[in-house]
Amino acid sequence: MHVHKYEKIWLTFGIGSLLVFLIVLGWGAFYQGTQPPSCLVTLNPQNVQAHNSFKEENLGVQQVGENEYVVNVLASAFNYDLGKDEEGAPVKKIRIPAGANVTFQATTSDVVHGFHLSGTNVNMMLEPGYISDYETTLDNPGEYTLVCNEYCGVGHHMMSAIVEVYE
Repeated sequence: MHVHKYEKIWLTFGIGSLLVFLIVLGWGAFYQGTQPPSCLVTLNPQNVQAHNSFKEENLGVQQVGENEYVVNVLASAFNYDLGKDEEGAPVKKIRIPAGANVTFQATTSDVVHGFHLSGTNVNMMLEPGYISDYETTLDNPGEYTLVCNEYCGVGHHMMSAIVEVYE
């Protein structure tokens, strides 16, 4: 079998590049201990409400400082649980002032869900057993739809909520 000169050059270059990549990756992973980012807070997915942030009374918007808010969300079975109103009905709309620094904390108790606030850069994947959080500043007033962008079953298209940013 005859291999052309240019084929030998490209094969040598390709194999050399692959070896350099694997050596750098191995050096970082084994010698330096580099690991991919992971969730720092874990919880039992069968008992999510045991964690203080996801108890019924702590779901939804909470002011934690001057112009600082935490939004705790529990995703499950085609629903974002944002707490209950005074009459005990599920909340489907939350309000946050414009310019506020907001930390979204969310988890799920059943399957993988998405967490995307349309029109913003808020986008997370929610996995059972892990708490995902995202800190952002919501500057532009308006209504933003919170949608699940990970297929979670037949009722996936009904999984949404509204975040209103007001002046």
